[in-house]
Order: sequence, then structure tokens, then C-alpha cells
Amino acid sequence: MPFGPASLLGVESFDTDAVVELLPGDDDLKKAEIIRATYRQVLGNAYVMDSERDLITESQFKLGELSVRELVRKLAKSDLYRTRFFDSCSRYRYIELTFRHLLGRAPTDYEEMRGHSDTLDSAGFEKDIDTFIDSKEYQDTYGEWIVPYQRGWKTESCGTMQEFTWSFQLLRGNSSSSLKGDLSGKASKLGGAAYQNRPLPVVRPSSEESTGWSFRPATNLQEAPTRLGVGAGAEGKTFRVEVTGYRSNNLKRISRYVKSNRVYYVPFDKLSEQFIRIHREGGKIASITPIS
Repeated sequence: MPFGPASLLGVESFDTDAVVELLPGDDDLKKAEIIRATYRQVLGNAYVMDSERDLITESQFKLGELSVRELVRKLAKSDLYRTRFFDSCSRYRYIELTFRHLLGRAPTDYEEMRGHSDTLDSAGFEKDIDTFIDSKEYQDTYGEWIVPYQRGWKTESCGTMQEFTWSFQLLRGNSSSSLKGDLSGKASKLGGAAYQNRPLPVVRPSSEESTGWSFRPATNLQEAPTRLGVGAGAEGKTFRVEVTGYRSNNLKRISRYVKSNRVYYVPFDKLSEQFIRIHREGGKIASITPIS
């Protein structure tokens, strides 16, 4: 059972997704659907070009030589997965994403994450993937024929509040991939909370009515909302622009902003100019909302 209205928590797309399972007698159209769902789940909703697809593995699956679980294993061990999530990400970012991609949940605690870190040190990347897919949890939850799906945001018996809140840090929104569109990028999203084994607040997504998980308002007066121009622009509207992640693009220069979040009220005819300034200063736009 989901905890509260899924639409208010940013996981409504996962609330309505049906379980994708291969059944005896399924035709090639159904198998193609399963392949698409597996790419989407294992690669964190990332776009995959035709040249990046593993056509040999896909063919083996269509011929019945591979189960869904082995299809998942092949894609998780592929150069495509390794390049995107292992080679280019920090170690603990890779581990938290692989929990999401292969088990559909967040890690339960730091010890679970450290166990996978030890496996990477002692046996390497491919063995670590095997520990996910060969686990009793994977077999009991998905078996041989079900595509893994996101489940950590739902209340389950024997689950912890910590794991539940961590799931929301890894799962918000289905419109962007695990890396692109995510403010954390390649750095660990759980951060210090993982080391300290503490839960994180579950904050509703950004909207016109309230700020949310992608933007947190600054608390000191120096970071109060800033208005550019007087009234609305020529188009008759002013826009509220929420910006987060301010940091210096030049490592030798310190950002002039004390806090990483700001709000601007910008006339329509000044939006383009302000966007250029925001990106030049290292900020990321969290939302744009018309206010008049």
C-alpha cells in the first residue's frame, strides 16, 4: 500500500505501472515490450541509441535461451551500464543506483552499502552485479520471469523508515534518467545520511503552491527573493524562477553566493538574459512558474 497520495509524493507514475512478466506462449511483440521495460529499469530510464543496444542478448532472449533474470544480468554487466554508472560515478553513487535498478529499492543502511563496496574491492564489478541478481531477495521478489520494478517507496513489512525515506531520494520523477536531470549527478545522493545511518525528510515535489525536493528556500535575509525589473514585461507576465546548486564553475574562484538556492522574479523579456547568467554562474533551474 502506498504511503499517502502518490501524486503528492512524486511517484504517481510508479503507482500505476503494471508488473511486466513473461508468460508461456507470449509472442515476439510481448517479448519486445519486456526488452524495452528491462532497458528502462536497468539503465534508470536513460535513452539508449540503437547502436548501444545489445542485439545478441536481445536475440537470445527472443529465442528463449535467456530468462528475464538473465536478460537483466546481461544488461547490468554490459559495457553500457558499466560506463554510465560504474566508471563515471562515485563508488557509493554506483551502489545506491544499482540497488534502485536491480532491486527496486534503496539500501537499508550503510552496512549494506559497505558490503557491496567490499565485494568490489575483493572480486570486482561483475561479481558485485551477481550478488544483487543471485540474492534470495531478488529471487523471492522477481523470480526468473518478472522485470524488476520500483517498490521501495511502498510500505512493506520488515522495512525500515530509513530505507523508506532513502527511496524517495533515489526515485523522484520518471521523466528524467538516473543521472541526467538529477541535481546530484554522479555524486552520492544519500551523502552523509548513509554514513550516519539516519533517515531523510520526505518532501513533496516542487509546485506552484510550495517548494519541494528540487529546491529548498534559503533561510537568511541575504538570500531573500530578488526582483529583476519593475512589474511584468511586455508580454504581461512575470515568472518566478527557482534556482539551486549554485557553485563556481572556476575552481580557483569562490562563488559569490553564500547559499546554494535563490529565487528570482523575472519579466518575460528578461528570461533569456537571466537564464544565461544563471548557467554561467553554475546554477541549475529547479522550476519556472508564471505569477501574473
